[in-house]
Formats: sequence, C-alpha cells, structure tokens
Amino acid sequence: MTTIKELGGKIFAKSIVKKTEKWAKDPIGTQKQVFENLLATAKNTEFGKDHHFESIQTFADFAKAVPVRDYEGLKPYIDKIRSGKPDVLWPGLPLYFAKTSGTTSGAKYIPLTKESMPYHIEAARNALLLYLHETGNSAFIRGKMIFLQGSPELKTENGIKVGRLSGIVAHYVPGYLQKNRLPSWETNCIDNWEQKVDKIVDETIQEDMTLISGIPPWVQMYFERVLEKSGKRTIKEVFPNFSLFVTGGVAFEPYRKKFESLFGGKVDKVETFPASEGFFAYQDTQTAPGLLLLLNGGIFYEFIPADQFYEENPPRLTIADVEIGVNYAMIISTNAGLWGYNLGDTVQFVSKDPYRVIVSGRIKHFISAFGEHVIGSEVEKAMKAAIGTDDIQIVEFTVAPQVNPMDYELPYHEWFIEFAKAPKDMTQFTARLDKALQEQNSYYFDLISGKMLRQAVIRVMQPNAFQNYMKSIGKLGGQNKVARLTNDRKMADALAPYIQE
Repeated sequence: MTTIKELGGKIFAKSIVKKTEKWAKDPIGTQKQVFENLLATAKNTEFGKDHHFESIQTFADFAKAVPVRDYEGLKPYIDKIRSGKPDVLWPGLPLYFAKTSGTTSGAKYIPLTKESMPYHIEAARNALLLYLHETGNSAFIRGKMIFLQGSPELKTENGIKVGRLSGIVAHYVPGYLQKNRLPSWETNCIDNWEQKVDKIVDETIQEDMTLISGIPPWVQMYFERVLEKSGKRTIKEVFPNFSLFVTGGVAFEPYRKKFESLFGGKVDKVETFPASEGFFAYQDTQTAPGLLLLLNGGIFYEFIPADQFYEENPPRLTIADVEIGVNYAMIISTNAGLWGYNLGDTVQFVSKDPYRVIVSGRIKHFISAFGEHVIGSEVEKAMKAAIGTDDIQIVEFTVAPQVNPMDYELPYHEWFIEFAKAPKDMTQFTARLDKALQEQNSYYFDLISGKMLRQAVIRVMQPNAFQNYMKSIGKLGGQNKVARLTNDRKMADALAPYIQE
C-alpha cells in the first residue's frame, strides 16, 4: 500500500523532472545565465576587482583575465577569508569551510556559501526524485536509510564553521527523512572509522534498511561486517527490502561483481558526482550511460583536453565546444567563489543531448612513465573486460609503472589487486588484462608490440590489504579513496608489505 509520503514524493518528483527537462533543453543558454550571474554578483569582491570583472563581456574576456588555478593558486585568497576578511572571493563570508585532505599542501579549505549550499542538497535530493519518477519504485521511502559519512561535528574559526562536507550536509537532512535516517548522530560523530562501522552495524542490523549510500569500498566494508555479525550469506537475507544503492566518489564498475554477490538479489543503483567544490552530476536514468551534468547549479564549466592540459596556453572550451569521447580536465567557477578552478578530475562526454559525462580519472593520476598516458577509465575498462563473464570478484586495485625491475628484464606495468574471488588461471587472466589495456590505449599497444615494455605483472594482495594501507596513512573511511593509478612508485612501495606470498 502506497503511503502518503510516497505519494507526495511522486508528485514532487514530477515537478522536478519538468524543471530539469527545461534547463537541459537549453544547455548553452543555461550556462550563459550562470556565467553572467556569477560575474555580476562577484564584481565588487577583492578577486573581482583584481581580475577586472566589471569589464568582462564574453567568455573569451574571462579566459584572458582569469587564469586556471588549482587550490594552491587560490590559497592566498582563501587564507584571507580564513582570517575573517569578507568580500574576498564571494560577497560576505562563507557559511562553512569544507575541510578536505590535500595531497600536496595538507588540508584544503573549500568555501561553501549561502548561495552554493542549497545546490548540494537539492542535487542529492533530485537524483533520488528522478529515479523515483522513472522507475516508480517508492518502496525505499518506507524504510530506513543509511548514509555512510563523516562526523557532523563542526568547529568554528573566525565566525566560519569548519568540517567535512558529508558532515556539513548531515545538518541539512529534511525533517521528513529524519525518522528514517541512520546511523544516530552520536554514531556519526565517532572519528575512528572501524569503531564507527562496528557501531553502525549494531544500530542497523535489526532495522528495515531500504536505501544505503556511500563510497563503494567503505560500503563494502560495512556489508561484510553485517554478514559476519548476522551469519547470513547475502545482504538481501539481512535486509529483504533493500532496493536502492546510492554511490559516488569512485567509478562503480570495478566493484560491480563483488557487490552483486554481496547483494544476493536485484538492487538498483544511482551514481553521483559530488565534491566539496560542488555537486556536478548524477545518474538521471537507469537506461543510458553517464551522469547528467548539472548546468543550472551555480557552476560555470570549462573543459581542457587532458592531453593538452600541461601546454603553456591550452584551449579552454565551454560545453558548446566539447566532443564525445575526449578526455577533458574539468575547470569550474562557482557561487562559492572558486574561479577558473582546476578540480583535478577528468571527464568524458557520452552524450550531448542531454550533456552526460563519465568521470574518467584525475588529471594527476595517470601512467606515462614510457609515454603511454594511460588514464583511470582505461584501466577500469581493461579490468572489466578481463573479468568478462568469469566468476572473479575484485575488492580493490591500483596500477603503477615499474621502470627499473630487479631482474634486468623489460619494464612493465605492475597491478596490485585484492581479490574476493581470484581467477582460476592467473596467467590467462593477466594476459587478458594486458590485451584489454592494449585495446584501450594505442600507445601502450605500441610499447608492448615494440618490445619496449613486457606484459603487465599482477601482485595478488593479502585480504584487507587496501584497508590496512589506507589505515596506515590515516585515510581509512569517510570520503577517502584509493588512487586507481599513479605515475610513480610511492604508493606501490608502500603496498609491498601487503603482497600475498
């Protein structure tokens, strides 16, 4: 029997679908309006004055006036805001700083403003509403929903609250979901991830869980502990009404077989593309690939072809200029005061009607030790192809170049793979994996066929190897994720103690 809450959700979903279709049918006009609103609002800020916003008329003017920067490039402005100075990157002071783990400069402080914050909340909500409208599945609304996230406890620095994005968002869960939401506030405040997961298991194992949301490796950890404690074989045996998995942060495909095994039955999936800097895209349909790029969300997008990113003056393209299948670095300007900001993620368009993307990797995460420029999406597709229809399940993996092998043979790509179910024939699997990567990347094919590189080498990892590695570097749980590939040996060397003998 349909509840009042479900009926209300379906009515609301219909209105959101109409609004989404309206802006999606005018993508270029929508982005033009966002662009103009951003410049008009910020023209009297310190950054706006420094970069002559008042005289910018076109995107070409903007690209000339505002260089592409990463966090380090904007840090002098952000440091002023952190000291309590208003009107620096955006009018007034931000409501929050989302504190994230930086790779080069320690913690990063990403501003969230009263204008940007609603878009984070609405995007997450709308992803569920579009799913509800398309599928008619409203059953998940009846039961309990779990969101694996960071602590909602916030600190205040010079009048600005500081915390993890997922913890900040926890303060915005609407009242009509509060009774359905798990874990408890107290449990969410636990900092130690392993203790937190154990407590979440205790709180949820007897509940009617219908929706679970989180980054795949950490949800997997939760599922495995639920099964261990319950003595059941599948999650569906523990939570018979579990019907929707909301995921983001990393590509789901490498984890698919493992999760299907854990589920033990059909569970729909909605993928999302959120970050502290903005909520960029979500899966708007179960029938087409890619995530709908949110062009009306207070974010103006630029795209730089990834293979030209490190040139002195690379081309900066708007959505009007992008092509399907090209790997782009995504650059954003936002209503939180990020301008010409290099997000670090790379995307590929899979559709332009509407504009849908897949996240293909990180602009700094690639292997090109031998000139091959292999990217994240290529190793993920190679892994998927190598698994094929075999009953092989991957927990986690990463890839690094081995430039100077000890045996004086040819160098190679080294794959560190933790299996839940290993291949019966590892030699055959390795050959399939290497062949699949050659098919994904012609430069790699040329290096192999020209005997500049030898076939990939797989290192089978101990159980829980990647969890133990992440714990050792203080990045267990939350929004932290394993780099899919690196161009140096730092991570590879740190993983060496976890290789299965």
